[in-house]
Amino acid sequence: MMHEDFILSAPTLQDQLDLQSICDQAYVTYIETSQERKGVIDPTTLYRAKTEYQSEFDRFLKTKLTGSITFEAVQIMEKGRKILEKHLDAFVPSELCPNICGLLIRRVMDCVSCRYKVYICPSPTGQQDCGEYPVQAEEGGQALLNCFLPWHRLLLGRPEYHYSWVPGASETDKMNESDFSVLVVTEDSSIVLNQLRLDEEGTYRCSLQAQNGTIFYQATFPLTVISSPHQTHWPLVTLPSLPHGDSYSPFQPTEALLVPLIAVVTALTLTASVGLAVVLSVMMNQQRTATELRRRKKEENGTENMM
Repeated sequence: MMHEDFILSAPTLQDQLDLQSICDQAYVTYIETSQERKGVIDPTTLYRAKTEYQSEFDRFLKTKLTGSITFEAVQIMEKGRKILEKHLDAFVPSELCPNICGLLIRRVMDCVSCRYKVYICPSPTGQQDCGEYPVQAEEGGQALLNCFLPWHRLLLGRPEYHYSWVPGASETDKMNESDFSVLVVTEDSSIVLNQLRLDEEGTYRCSLQAQNGTIFYQATFPLTVISSPHQTHWPLVTLPSLPHGDSYSPFQPTEALLVPLIAVVTALTLTASVGLAVVLSVMMNQQRTATELRRRKKEENGTENMM
């Protein structure tokens, strides 16, 4: 659009035709430059190249032309090609396929058609397994298993992290897929194991997968749980047994002692019950007497008032 406005601003029709021819040739060089560098670009790199070129083009329009308009146009559009080349040289080697292991399937823009397309970055190692990361934690503590790598953000779709494990210390290269038990499937790249027990030691695995089961990335975390020195295990204390023949120990009462003891407790209970009943009866009689006296006094006062 900048080029179109620039062409229409030319003073004569012939200048406009010459500028259009220069623009068409510039587009051919832009395509050739991009195709020499995979022919694709991501939106971020495209934005950087566009912003820098737009700034240069605006400066060019504000500058008074010192030569022919066609010569100046060739220079500014060649500068645009060099800007594109610079940004592609920075993007393609390190940012197009940043996965040093694992499989990356991402979306990029085709530099010829200007349409988005799927681009596949295969694993440089030929497999999705990205190694082992030993983890050590104390009993009762916690362990962090982090499966995230920055290039995971570029993956198409919404892949999920599958965490599984094999209990006990084992050799990873001898494990089968059937040995692993699923722990959790989540969109979060890390999990935390809290309040660790000794029997939670084992081999943990993280697998980043698509909905159709395609594995993009896989990592193993051999976890070692160390017995905590701060946890004291107290031994069980056994009380000594009584000497033989001590049949009258107060801690082991015999049947002969239990019978009179039960009789005494029963007698005391009956006595207390009878005493409580007598006290309650006396209190009730006193209350009735007081009530009767108050009633008679009211009646006498009422008779005197009438007289």
